[in-house]
Amino acid sequence: MARRNTMQPSLLGDDRRRELRPLADRMRPTRLEEYIGQSHILAPGKPLFEAIQAGQLHSMILWGPPGTGKTTLARLIAERSHAQIIALSAVQAGIKEVREAVEQARQTAAGGAATILFLDEVHRFNKAQQDAFLPHVEDGTLTFIGATTENPSFEIVGALLSRARVYVLKSLSAEELQTLLQTALTDAERGLGAQGLTVEPAALELLARAGDGDARRALNMLELAAGVAVASGGGIISTALAQEIASGGRRRFDKGGEQFYDQISALHKAVRGTDPDAALYWLARMLDGGCDPHFLARRITRMASEDIGLADPRALQIALDAWQSYERLGSPEGELALAEAVVYLAVAAKSNAVYSAWGQAQKDVEAFGSLEVPLRLRNAPTRLMKELGYGSGYRYAHDEPEAYAAGERYFPDDMPDRRYYHPAPRGLEQRIGEALERLRSRDEKS
Repeated sequence: MARRNTMQPSLLGDDRRRELRPLADRMRPTRLEEYIGQSHILAPGKPLFEAIQAGQLHSMILWGPPGTGKTTLARLIAERSHAQIIALSAVQAGIKEVREAVEQARQTAAGGAATILFLDEVHRFNKAQQDAFLPHVEDGTLTFIGATTENPSFEIVGALLSRARVYVLKSLSAEELQTLLQTALTDAERGLGAQGLTVEPAALELLARAGDGDARRALNMLELAAGVAVASGGGIISTALAQEIASGGRRRFDKGGEQFYDQISALHKAVRGTDPDAALYWLARMLDGGCDPHFLARRITRMASEDIGLADPRALQIALDAWQSYERLGSPEGELALAEAVVYLAVAAKSNAVYSAWGQAQKDVEAFGSLEVPLRLRNAPTRLMKELGYGSGYRYAHDEPEAYAAGERYFPDDMPDRRYYHPAPRGLEQRIGEALERLRSRDEKS
């Protein structure tokens, strides 16, 4: 019978504990000079860089995608300022843990040292939880550093935003990730330098690009590739091996967060801007990330009404046909129908005349209230209604020249005339506009 391993992690030797730590954790920079990326806020001369170098503390929120160095930066700030850091995760912590951290910070302050409360995933705290440490940030008991992948404008309470400066961290470039991977391969103490690996240049570049701006993801893939290479006995990370490892993941995409809305905005604006190539790219990005194609079909239909309208009425039908085609075919075959609709909408003549007219009409409905329908425009299905004057004086357009009752008015009597619809001088709307001008000139003459 096999014996159960009861060894506690604390009894493991330092070397063994280091081996058990993931490569991404081992490769965390210990000095600001080792930090890769975020030069827009950490280059010499930038306010944050100079504050860190001088050991000056201020509360901040680090906002950026996963694997961009938010946790690492908080640790480096604590190290440079000689402050105690209390790290919590909003996924597991609550008000109880925050209170304990505050009490610990008070004791540290009594000894003349500063405390940083680092809260990862701060957007997961509700309003009451975020409010819990506000007084202690205000009186200087602790310095708050929050990390979030979500837009602070929507997820962080205003009181906390007013007390903390927001720094935006960007995804690492492929070149920056390649530098990071190369460092991990040559570092014998923390990285993979002692394993004698051989890496094909194309393989390293492929892993860097597959990292998709996420340092942790890139290092995890490198560690997996190294393990396979060593196990095979050759110690070679080939391009084929890198391709196989990199093919298992998707690009970053948050189905309900900031990236989702940014990308659908980019798709809509590319269609509106008559750029079919960019529109196809953003459509592909969203489908690749796992966006619900039915959502995209709805948004494409909205684009047809909002941005093309009567300049090309076929656009709406094509959008609806694409939606129906996807519902019948599913993925991936149905995605081609969505792509076809996106291209058509992108190259079609553009007009938001109906969209604008509809918005103005809605505003007037709200402004003028429940005005009565003029008697001449009402139906008179009963004798009483006819006696009351319903329909009296109505001019039947089909009995008029060109089927148009020149000079007739269809707005409520107590409402001024309005011109909501102004056809664009493009596509079919150009002809619509010319026809309306001819009819309106008859109104003036009558």
